[in-house]
Amino acid sequence: MRARLFYFAFVLVLAGLASAGCAGRGHSSSSLKHPPGNEVITLSARVEHLDTLVREPMLVEHPRGTLFVSGYNRRGPALWRSTDRGATWTRIDVGGAAEGAIGNSDVDLAVARDGTLYFVAMSYDRHRAQPIGTQISIGVSLDQGESWHWTTLSHRLGDDRPWVAVTPDGNAHVIWNDGHGVNHAVSHDRGSSWTRMGRVSDRGGSSHLAIGPKGEIAVRVGPGSASGNGCDKDADFVVVSVDGGATWHPHAAPGNPRPSGCLAENPPIPRWVDPVAWDSAGALYTLWTTETGVWLARSENQGATWATLRVAAAAPDTAFFPYLTARSPGILAATWFTFAGDSLHWRVARIDMRSGARSPRIAASAAMALESWAGNPPRTDPGGEYLPVALLADGSVAVVTPIQHEAVHRLGFAWWRFIVH
Repeated sequence: MRARLFYFAFVLVLAGLASAGCAGRGHSSSSLKHPPGNEVITLSARVEHLDTLVREPMLVEHPRGTLFVSGYNRRGPALWRSTDRGATWTRIDVGGAAEGAIGNSDVDLAVARDGTLYFVAMSYDRHRAQPIGTQISIGVSLDQGESWHWTTLSHRLGDDRPWVAVTPDGNAHVIWNDGHGVNHAVSHDRGSSWTRMGRVSDRGGSSHLAIGPKGEIAVRVGPGSASGNGCDKDADFVVVSVDGGATWHPHAAPGNPRPSGCLAENPPIPRWVDPVAWDSAGALYTLWTTETGVWLARSENQGATWATLRVAAAAPDTAFFPYLTARSPGILAATWFTFAGDSLHWRVARIDMRSGARSPRIAASAAMALESWAGNPPRTDPGGEYLPVALLADGSVAVVTPIQHEAVHRLGFAWWRFIVH
């Protein structure tokens, strides 16, 4: 995300947590402390693509099966395409600064049912005494990345963490924060024009965005904003709109209160993205981590109430930086990082909630190594604040991880495909 290197901020704290085990707060009576693991997730394919720095990647699948991957490289928007299910990747020309393709930090991708592809990017000024975001731009392609139309949505000091999602009827929604709350813009004409709407929230940051099967919009508002320069400690809720963003209804976030994750707070577990996802039946989910493990909550009433369960216990690893997606009713996929001692890894899981919140079927991978190093001398680094995961049309699970090893001239990303059986 921002230019800071996460390792230096929290490695000692994480090492202490790993040695301390899983002491922590309790949870509600609907919690599952030891969910069953009666499915197996296995690696089907892993493909490396070396090109340039691809931190905090994102991925989407086009309705025609084309795959797209992006990430930030501290220079300009970069996008790759695969037409053979991830076996090979080609970099796409999305335009340059003259065309409005500006952004050297956080990105997100979304694709509409009609194939319209959206690529949002943030600009970040690393040269200030207090580095901060400065702009949000969005590119739109109607022809699978062959041509692009770019729009500057905001050019304000503090602009940070954009997300984009599309309703089933084709309306595109973008959110971001600027240190004064969460902003919202919408396009009803496939990105030709954008309308600034009222704020989703007057405080907090744009932790994540998801859109449901009937156009419901969920925004996860978290304490941190403005590239870590802002912190509203009590801004920790899920906001839902059922009228296209005209009105918003805030709901308390599930789970017990936990540290804000703001940089100034020296959090025990690093936190920025608390992901939300809707399945195709209209259930809303959110995922988060604590000292006691990885937690998932489901709401059947648009965030008003939640049922909570633990997806993975903390011991022997400390979990942080989760991500979540959903597709068909009750089927989800999640990723998170783990840290134990001086070892940084990641995990992926496919979660089947169709039998109810009290008896999910969870297929979680073993801890997998991450080739991501930063700093001088190099130290392990997550390469961003989440690992994107997608449930593909063929039923498999896809993940993209950064490859960041400048000392041996390895920069790019790895494409992972998993099968559940």
